[in-house]
Amino acid sequence: MKSTNILTSIVALGGLGEVGKNMYVVTHHNEIIIIDAGVMFPEDDLLGIDYVIQDITYLKQNEEKIKGLVITHGHEDHIGGISFLLNSVHIPKIYASKIASDLIVKKLIDRNINYDNIELINENSIIKTKYFTIEFVRTTHSIPGSYAICVHTPNGTIFETGDFKFDLTPIGPVADIHKMAQIGAKGVTLLLSDSTNALSEGFSKSESSVDEALNDIVSRHYGRVIIATFASNIYRIKHIVETCRKNNRKIIIFGRSMETSIELATNNGLIEDKSIFIDNNQAKSLKKKEICILCTGTQGEPLAALSRIASGTHKQITLMPDDLIVFSSSPIPGNAASINRVINKLYLKGVKVYTNKTFSDVHTSGHAKAEELKWMLRIINPKYFMPMHGEFRMLKEHGELAQACGIPKENIFICKNGDVINLNNGVVSRGETVKSGDVYVDGSRIGDIGSQVIKDRKLMSSDGILVTILNINTLTRKLLIKPNVTTRGFIMVNENPDLINKIERKITEIVNKTLSSSAYNYTDLKNQIILELFPFINELTGRRPIILPVIMEVNRA
Repeated sequence: MKSTNILTSIVALGGLGEVGKNMYVVTHHNEIIIIDAGVMFPEDDLLGIDYVIQDITYLKQNEEKIKGLVITHGHEDHIGGISFLLNSVHIPKIYASKIASDLIVKKLIDRNINYDNIELINENSIIKTKYFTIEFVRTTHSIPGSYAICVHTPNGTIFETGDFKFDLTPIGPVADIHKMAQIGAKGVTLLLSDSTNALSEGFSKSESSVDEALNDIVSRHYGRVIIATFASNIYRIKHIVETCRKNNRKIIIFGRSMETSIELATNNGLIEDKSIFIDNNQAKSLKKKEICILCTGTQGEPLAALSRIASGTHKQITLMPDDLIVFSSSPIPGNAASINRVINKLYLKGVKVYTNKTFSDVHTSGHAKAEELKWMLRIINPKYFMPMHGEFRMLKEHGELAQACGIPKENIFICKNGDVINLNNGVVSRGETVKSGDVYVDGSRIGDIGSQVIKDRKLMSSDGILVTILNINTLTRKLLIKPNVTTRGFIMVNENPDLINKIERKITEIVNKTLSSSAYNYTDLKNQIILELFPFINELTGRRPIILPVIMEVNRA
C-alpha cells in the first residue's frame, strides 16, 4: 500500500501487564479494526465481581470509525467481552472462525443480544477496507480455529500472533509455518506476539505426548477414571474421548461448560461417536473399568464438579477407594492454594491422584515457550517488536528474547494498557496514551462498581459490619431509647455483652453531644457517629468494621 502522511496506530486496551481481557485496536485515518474482545477473571480480592473487562472510552469516542471486530480464537480471554462491547458501541461486523462463531452466538443468546452479522473466516480469507488488508494464518493452539492476524496498512505490515505454539505432531492442524515465512520474507514492520510462556525455557510438549500418557493411565487402571481438564481445551477433550473409545470406557460429563464444549465439538465433527457419552443412571449397569468421568474444576473452583466431588457434596458422584483422579491441566497463577485444597480432600478420601507434577505428560500448554517464541521472531523477522498477552515480567522476558534474536533494543516496545504505538512509513514510535483500565462486571451491573465498593466489600469480608439503630425525637432532640447494636461478621452480640454495652454507651455519648451542640441534621449526625465510633472500636478490638447508623425520626412534643 502507498504510504501517506497519516499515522497508523496500535492502541492496547487490554492484555498488557495481565493474562486476559485481550483487545488491540488498529487505526488509520477514519478506520478502526479491533482485534479480540476478551474478559479477565477476577482475583480473589475482587469480591463479588464476575468479570473484568476493558475501559472502551476510546472506542466510544471513535465509534463511527469502527469497521469490524476480528477474532483470533474462541477462548474467553479473547471473546468473553463481546456481549459487553456490543451493548456499548456499534460493531458493523464480527469476523471469526466457525468454532469461535458458535461460542460467540451461544454467549449472545444467553445474554439476549440480537446480532446476526458474524462472517466466518478461515486461512484463505481476506478482508479489505479502504486502508486495511487483513489475512489470516493458521496457528496451533488448544482450540480449533485459531489464527494469527496479519494487517497490511499504508504505513507497514502488522502481524499479531494470537495465542499459539509450535507443535509438529498436534491433535489438530499444524500451524502454517510456510505462510508465516512468506509474510516474513515480504517484510513485517511490527510483530505483536503472545508472551504467556515467555518465562518457560525450551519447547512445549506436543499434544500427542499427552495423548500417549493419558492412554497409558486409562489402559492400566481397573477402577473408574475421573479426568478434570479445561472445558475450553477442545483438542484435549477430543483425545480423551478417543482414549476412552480405545479402552472401552463410556464417558459421563459433569459441568455446564464441559457439556457446552462437547456439544460444540460434536456439532463441528471433531467428536464423531456420540454413543460414548452416557448419563449417571446408565453407568450403574457398567463395570467400574468401563467408566470415565469427565469434569470441570481443575483450578479448585468451589462450585465446579471436581470440588464438589472432593468435598462429598456432589449429588450424583461418590468417590470410591479405587478411583483414579487425573488433573489434565496446569495451575493458573494465583490458583495454587485452591487447587491444593481440592487435592488434599481427594487424598483424604483415599483415592489416587495424578497431577502434571506427579505424571509429567498429562498436560501441555497451548502457549509457546521461549524457544518457540524465538522461532516466531525468526520466521516473521520483524523490524519492530511489541510483546503482548502477559504480565509485565513476561513481556520483559519476551523483549529480551527478541534482543537475542537480533532485534535492536530501541526497536522493542514494552507497553501497558492505554499505550499507543504509531507507524509512519515503516518507522515505529511511541504516541500519546489513551484512557484505559479495568471495568468490573457484577451480575447485570457494569462499570458502576468502583474501588470504594470493592474496598467496602473487603472490609466486610475481613472485619464485618456494625449496625446501630437510633430512635430520635427531632423536636426535643433526644434519644427515645438506648441505641440498638447488631453486627454481622464482627462479633457475636450474645457472647460479648460487655463490648456491646461499651459501644452502646459511646454511641449515646456521641449522639447526646452532637444534638446538644448544634441544630439537628440527619446527615451530620450519621457522619459524626461514624467518625468517632470507628477509632473507638478499633482501639477496643483491633478491627475496623463498616459502621452503618440507621436513624428513626419521631416528631412529637
